[in-house]
Amino acid sequence: MEGILVLIRHGESQWNAKHLWTGWTDIGLSEKGKEEAHLAGQKLSDIHFDCAFTSKLSRASTTLQIILETLSIKNLPVTQDAALNERNYGIFTGKNKLEIKAKLGDAEFLKLRRGWDYKIENGESLKQVAERVVPYYQKIIAPLLKEGKHVLVVAHGNSLRALIKTLDNVSDDDISQVELATGEILIYHIDTTGKVISKEKRHQEPVSD
Repeated sequence: MEGILVLIRHGESQWNAKHLWTGWTDIGLSEKGKEEAHLAGQKLSDIHFDCAFTSKLSRASTTLQIILETLSIKNLPVTQDAALNERNYGIFTGKNKLEIKAKLGDAEFLKLRRGWDYKIENGESLKQVAERVVPYYQKIIAPLLKEGKHVLVVAHGNSLRALIKTLDNVSDDDISQVELATGEILIYHIDTTGKVISKEKRHQEPVSD
């Protein structure tokens, strides 16, 4: 009996809409983000869930709440954990991405935003995000999938990218090409050994992260 892992990036936040790096700052969803969460729920009506996981940040937990309301799901076991939080953007938190891109240039900006081991003062690289996300997945979530459970994870662009890197065996170099739009859905079918059998994307129109 195969497990199903559904990964969803939270809907657009109020800072996403302003092109600001959010990181660990707890910023709520925009109206567009709430609609994206509702649409995500509609796209999942064919899947029965056994449990859900989300981060400690409200933009993710609110997205999950809206999805469950859309699906009329009550009393689903939900676990919140900081291991699934967004990347800490350190000195770039709250800064405008367009302004930083103009200062750094396209190549350096891509390394900062999407690179694997790009160091940020007082913050995290994607590699450091993976060092908390992947062990949490392996210890807590993977055993459920091996049992054939259907698991919903609502988190963030970088915490999910860190997990996708492991699930899809993406190289350190190629991870910079992996991007999730707000409200985007990835569905993995997992066998009893924890191996990915297949992957499906249920896409919404990309917006800024």
